Amino acid sequence: MIIQQVLVLLLLWVYLPHPCCTEMLFRRTTEHQPKGFVTRTSGSDGKALYRQKRGWMWNQFFLLEEYTGSDYQYVGKLHSDQDKGDGSLKYILSGDGAGTLFIIDEKTGDIHATRRIDREEKAFYTLRAQAINRRTLRPVEPESEFVIKIHDINDNEPTFPEEFYTASVPEMSVVGTSVVQVTATDADDPSYGNSARVIYSILQGQPYFSVEPETGIIRTALPNMNRENREQYQVVIQAKDMGGQMGGLSGTTTVNITLTDVNDNPPRFPQNTIHLRVPESSPVGTAIGSVKATDADTGKNAEVEYRIIDGDGTDMFDIMTQKDTQEGIITLRKPLDYETRRLYTLKIEAENTHVDPRFYYLGPFKDTTIVKISVEDIDEPPVFSRSSYLFEVHEDIEVGTIIGTVMARDPDSASSPIRFSLDRHTDLDRVFNIHSGNGSIYTSKPLDREISQWHNLSVIAAEMNNLKDTTRVPVYVRILDVNDNAPQFAVFYDTFVCENARAGQLIQTISAVDKDDPLGGQKFFFSLAAVNPNFTVQDNEVVLFAALKRQRKKEPLILSKEDIRDNIVSYNDEGGGEEDTQAFDIGTLRNPAAIEDKKLRRDIIPETLFIPRRTPSAPDNTDVRDFINQRLKEHDIDPSAPPYDSLATYAYEGNDSIAESLSSLESGTTEGDQNYDYLREWGPRFNKLAEMYGGGESDKDTS
Repeated sequence: MIIQQVLVLLLLWVYLPHPCCTEMLFRRTTEHQPKGFVTRTSGSDGKALYRQKRGWMWNQFFLLEEYTGSDYQYVGKLHSDQDKGDGSLKYILSGDGAGTLFIIDEKTGDIHATRRIDREEKAFYTLRAQAINRRTLRPVEPESEFVIKIHDINDNEPTFPEEFYTASVPEMSVVGTSVVQVTATDADDPSYGNSARVIYSILQGQPYFSVEPETGIIRTALPNMNRENREQYQVVIQAKDMGGQMGGLSGTTTVNITLTDVNDNPPRFPQNTIHLRVPESSPVGTAIGSVKATDADTGKNAEVEYRIIDGDGTDMFDIMTQKDTQEGIITLRKPLDYETRRLYTLKIEAENTHVDPRFYYLGPFKDTTIVKISVEDIDEPPVFSRSSYLFEVHEDIEVGTIIGTVMARDPDSASSPIRFSLDRHTDLDRVFNIHSGNGSIYTSKPLDREISQWHNLSVIAAEMNNLKDTTRVPVYVRILDVNDNAPQFAVFYDTFVCENARAGQLIQTISAVDKDDPLGGQKFFFSLAAVNPNFTVQDNEVVLFAALKRQRKKEPLILSKEDIRDNIVSYNDEGGGEEDTQAFDIGTLRNPAAIEDKKLRRDIIPETLFIPRRTPSAPDNTDVRDFINQRLKEHDIDPSAPPYDSLATYAYEGNDSIAESLSSLESGTTEGDQNYDYLREWGPRFNKLAEMYGGGESDKDTS
């Protein structure tokens, strides 16, 4: 390299004007010597030489950069034609670097550079020269400006702005595809010689890549470069000045090139057949396994969609694509049964979701595989023949009678005997029991429908060889009614009658209840338990009337809190609450003359609104039977009658009693006080009345 630089310097030295021969001449142009005046001188050969007369003349000095000599480098010489050589003139230098970088011999005008000059720092210097009379210090010539230009030598190699470059290009690109452009700069003078003319070449990376010499553009040089075979390449580019000729300086840079992926590879299953196993007890939705097709591509070019395209298990299984792992997850769609089917076969396809049309020629971008799914047998709990059981049994059956049988089986292929038991939490009174071997349920205690009409049991079934896995089934036992309860009177009846009551007079209405519940409804028959010539009982199929002779109206004889004359038969229903109080007016029976207009029922809405009819009051001599029958007929045809599940009774005294009324309702209308002292004469049974009405009261006939 040093030898090359020396040769370059020698060539420049030969072809450039030698600085020692460079001279700047100064002449003064006087007024009587016009410009262009030529003087004649004689040369060495005796011929006449002619020179144009001029004043200050300037010339451009040239100086090589990077001088390496030990002495000051000679630049050139200033000279005035007024200089007689007697030392009377003095040369002065001013301007860029004058006195420091450049010095002048004030007597001779010789200029020297005091140090090395780098053109890349400063390419030229502008200075001014003047010649003055040393004695008078007056200028003998006008000041003149000149330039010292630094000649360039090739002392700078090309450089790249980056030591390393990173670039990429799609794989399978055609030859000549542009990858990246690199550019080197040279600090030498591009206008002088070839010092800054850079040529690019590739030192490493062939035969895969090439570079354009003039532009530095890197291009692919080999067809069908496959990323799956090689992905990374390192290319070294050289930039050389002097037009790439010998002796030029050079610099290098490294370009790391990556082949980016394209979808030029289809997915492929690693196996033609895949085997999976799944327990038959797996719930619906369970992931039973996965399949995966490999794809040499990356990113979206490797994305795969899975689907079941054939097989005998298409209705039993589903498949979904797991995006993050690119696996096909097979899930259970319906329950499995080992005893029904033990093997399923699926044909699964994997296909790329993003296909590049440029590579269709490489073949279909999908693949298939066969998946065989084996169902594993699990020891399943017993299965009952029904989801629930309903047994009906009469309440009068004997203890130990079988009321019904539940059946269960082992669904496994290897059938196991079943053991039955009752959940005692559902039969705390232990009314029932079950045969553990055959599932027959029988009674262990007497049944009573009036105590409990329903029994809700839970039967447990377990395999004899595996008692941990159990199955339950509900068993509903309905107890049917039998007529095992005698009728009972609804209330305790304590009836009083006056001694002068007339024959046939109604003295009490009696009703009965029965705990049993026959389908046709209750029907009672009433009769006297013992023959009594003073009383008779009339069986009215629903209620009973006890009658005696008529009584005269008098003050009431109340022995209890209940008004025995206004009894209403009890019935097992809440009724309509206060609404039922306006169903009828019991006062009508007490005083037929005070009957009011009928009121519509407020507990039901009749389909047809009937205009209430005013029932004519019964005459005083109306018989009780006729009165009751009349009222029954009216209620049968009247939609505003009392509720149909109610029973209306009428305690009618009649109007012909010689004792008159016993009621106290009209006592306020009597004049004066009553005297009841005679009650004490009636015996001990009337002591209570005597205490209630005795003492200072006026006496009236109460018999």
